[in-house]
Amino acid sequence: MSIDLLLPGESPRSQGLDEEHIARLAEIDTPIPPILVDRRTMRVIDGMHRLMAAKLRGQGLIEVELFDGTPEEAFLRAVEVNVSHGLPLSLADRRAAAGRIITSHPQMSDRAIARAAGLGAKAVAAIRRRAADVLPQLTARIGRDGKTRPLSSMDGRLRAAELIAERPEASLREVARLAGISPATVSDVRKRLESGLAPVVEPARAAESPADEPAVADTGERRVEHRKNPFPADPAAALEKLLRDPSLRHKEGGRQLLRLLQQQNAVVTRAGEELMEAVPSHCGTLVLDLARYYAGTWTDLAKQLDERVRLENRRGAGE
Repeated sequence: MSIDLLLPGESPRSQGLDEEHIARLAEIDTPIPPILVDRRTMRVIDGMHRLMAAKLRGQGLIEVELFDGTPEEAFLRAVEVNVSHGLPLSLADRRAAAGRIITSHPQMSDRAIARAAGLGAKAVAAIRRRAADVLPQLTARIGRDGKTRPLSSMDGRLRAAELIAERPEASLREVARLAGISPATVSDVRKRLESGLAPVVEPARAAESPADEPAVADTGERRVEHRKNPFPADPAAALEKLLRDPSLRHKEGGRQLLRLLQQQNAVVTRAGEELMEAVPSHCGTLVLDLARYYAGTWTDLAKQLDERVRLENRRGAGE
């Protein structure tokens, strides 16, 4: 397609184009991959750096892939492709993109948006909570696998109980598909019904102090706070901070740890039914044993680090 026919589109990058990146692309001898263009408007959805590099080369034509969809779908696609390849989006741009996707696609699950924007699901959930006042009230969301699931597990469990009573011969997967819950949850509902229990799990009683309040240990001279919730609010941000830490990057052991954490982050962002469905039935036991073994290894490391942190806090309190 003629370069003169193309127009700049809306980009998820707040800082605009990177001139150095354009210059690097222009120096590459291999053909430039096709750019993504909105068929209706001829605006570039993904590939402005490649388009500018082609102009810098003096090209009159460039390969394009045409996109059909709404402006909101085009922006979602732009975020997805920018996260998966090319010049990475900044953390601020990914968070801003997630906020916009939540507004334009409120039916998407937190994990689906997290995968599209390159964030953790907990970070997306926090962004969704802040925008709750302007979002429609939905009873279900669409996951990364395209399946619709109820927001309330209670509704899904009750529906599964009805289906099990109506069709006792139905498989776990069939009931899960009709009830909009996971096969594992259906299995739990069936076991509870067989034991004479209600299909809905009673909510656990809240702890005496709110979950978001830190537990406080009195050391005598100084109060040392320990987080009640040991998990970071945004695992992706925590990992990014570690990746920038020179004390880790400049040691071989530190680099190995960072690689392991990156691999673990990739597993977490794909956790749930996507990985469950990838395991053949004849491999289930082996994968289960390995998962438990690796989980135990990380748990042991966490316990050792927890003891070291507590010891350092006690030493600090005595200073």
